[in-house]
Amino acid sequence: MSVKFGVIGGTGLYEMPGIEELHESEVKTPFGDPSDKLISGRYHGVPVVFLPRHGRGHRFMPTAVPYRANLFALKSLGVTHVISVSACGSLKEELRPGDVVVIDQFVDRTRHRDDSFFGQGLVAHVSFADPICPCLAKDLYDTAGELGIPAHWKGTYLCMEGPQFSTRAESLLYRSWGMDVIGMTNLTEARLAREAELHFATLAMVTDYDCWRTHDADVDINDILRVMAQNSDNAKKIIGAVIQKNRAAETCGCAAAMAGAIVTDPKRIPATLKADLALLIGKYVK
Repeated sequence: MSVKFGVIGGTGLYEMPGIEELHESEVKTPFGDPSDKLISGRYHGVPVVFLPRHGRGHRFMPTAVPYRANLFALKSLGVTHVISVSACGSLKEELRPGDVVVIDQFVDRTRHRDDSFFGQGLVAHVSFADPICPCLAKDLYDTAGELGIPAHWKGTYLCMEGPQFSTRAESLLYRSWGMDVIGMTNLTEARLAREAELHFATLAMVTDYDCWRTHDADVDINDILRVMAQNSDNAKKIIGAVIQKNRAAETCGCAAAMAGAIVTDPKRIPATLKADLALLIGKYVK
């Protein structure tokens, strides 16, 4: 299997030492423009594409990120495996700021964003019971351990709408549900990656304890930014090592997730929609 990695995260992630043949691409999609130009290159000979989720200079709020355009653009450039780096708050004492959590589940608390490529004449129901590629996630976790970076295997990411942080009542509620971390972006990417048949995994980088620890100060963006700088270095180390290993996931079903998912009669799908979504449905709908 030919592997091409995509990395979604902060602006600085594509500045890893060893990236060669860097070039920028402006990619047009049926869902508008991505957050920014995509940065392509090679790391130890392995092709990789970087995309700053919020745009360079952090211009897009979590709800306003053009998620569909971002994932479609990565797919159009031949990406097969997506590593998504997400800053998050911890909802458990043992998940400390600076730790890494390799997510395996999500709970959705968003309300105002588009999170499917389908609609407008095409209905598809894709399986999402296990939303993360288990092979890619295991590679991330094992690699963090090899590098001596504190990492936790499996966790549930509660995705809130934002841009405000949680109320204390919400934070305590989510803890009572058994959630592990809280963030504002990653579930939406996971949903779209599954529809695009991409191998997708999350590096959740803990920045704070949210606001449930009443003996601590409330969440402060300046404190978060300081921890994020440390987390960025660890993310680069983990991602670089995983890319260099270049192990293809062969035992998961991510690359065939859309098989049997389309329920609309192909004859009823508008021709323009078929053309727009050919990248995603072309092997299933003629």
